[in-house]
Amino acid sequence: MNKLIFKSRYKTEMIDITSAVNELIVTSGKKSGVVNLFAPHSTCGLFICENHDPNLQRDLLKKLHQFFPGDGQYAHLGGNGDAHMKSSFMGVSVCVPFDNAKLALGEWQGVFIADFDGPRDRSVLVTLLDS
Repeated sequence: MNKLIFKSRYKTEMIDITSAVNELIVTSGKKSGVVNLFAPHSTCGLFICENHDPNLQRDLLKKLHQFFPGDGQYAHLGGNGDAHMKSSFMGVSVCVPFDNAKLALGEWQGVFIADFDGPRDRSVLVTLLDS
């Protein structure tokens, strides 16, 4: 298992981690298989999204804020109930096939980690499985 670490700069932020995952695949020497990515945090998300138009990322974060507002009434005592809700809604893991030592994503797809309670250091645990 490998660990990638990303530092968010804002309270809510999406970070495209596609190139970092591809680099890890290349350095592993594996040519094809499946990569499992897992974020061991309860206030961030890990998912696949379009990576071409940054407006879509802003739209997604805006819509998540509308669904789960920071000033919403949450029973959670930590003051970050919205971040936990966003994380649960988006999920914290993805599995993606890779071939020729590169993620087999669609033309406009990228892998993102989103911090919903930043800024913080966020880890992604990476497991590469041979096909």
